[in-house]
Amino acid sequence: MAATTKTIFITGSSSGIGLASAKLFHSVGWNVVATMRTPTPEYELVKMDDPRMFVQPLDLQDFASIKPAVDAGITKFGRIDVLLNNAGYGQSGLFEAIPRDKVQEQFDVNLFGLMDVTRAILPHFRANNGGGVINVSSGAGLWSLPMTSMYSASKFALEGYTEALSYELASQNIFVKSVIPHGGVTATQFGTRFGASAASDSALTSYVPFVQKTSESFRKMVAGAAVSSADVAETIRKAATDGTDQLRYFIGDDARGFLKARYESNSDEQYMEHMRSYFK
Repeated sequence: MAATTKTIFITGSSSGIGLASAKLFHSVGWNVVATMRTPTPEYELVKMDDPRMFVQPLDLQDFASIKPAVDAGITKFGRIDVLLNNAGYGQSGLFEAIPRDKVQEQFDVNLFGLMDVTRAILPHFRANNGGGVINVSSGAGLWSLPMTSMYSASKFALEGYTEALSYELASQNIFVKSVIPHGGVTATQFGTRFGASAASDSALTSYVPFVQKTSESFRKMVAGAAVSSADVAETIRKAATDGTDQLRYFIGDDARGFLKARYESNSDEQYMEHMRSYFK
């Protein structure tokens, strides 16, 4: 195998953006360390019989599974050039209805586990005097919507972490980037799990009119256009290979104007007026 072949390490590769990214990078000649919680035979990547596709178990909520997966990838291909932190999920529902253990789970997956993987691979990058970290974020890390408090909180935290890390790791010749899908992504399990995770509490009757009205607003919003997982994967490929110091890469349809409102509003009051107009 050519010494110049690059290697990407991907979390959450069983479906959606992670799967699309693994297939894309493999198709353009990269080695791929594709990780997922339980790599059983029915998964597409597990079925591949190719020396450049290496599937490993990794569960962000199981700290002990992280370093062995990283070490196995390094042993297999000699080095890792890019880490793609893709694994994550969202939960919905009223904050008051979400128990503490579910709050902890949201942050364990979307933030703390991601940090653990990054920390495990940074010594390898520093030893090689280079590498890259790409975090899959979300529009929910730039604006927040009702009944998404925990998901948005985890992604807002991820955005702050990613930006701060980009300054630190630039000193080590390691790039850090954030890919931000927004407006909905097709062919993922995210929407299914997001809906299934909706928190509820029958005692919170005073919220019923608000929940009904908000749910109807969401139904109208979801009817808009969405980008494909393959489109997001292509944006990730660009972030990994364009050689720039660009931090954020946006991919999606801004039909609702949330991105424009966040970056182009003349004041916070103008921004909030635009956002609240969807839930009046």
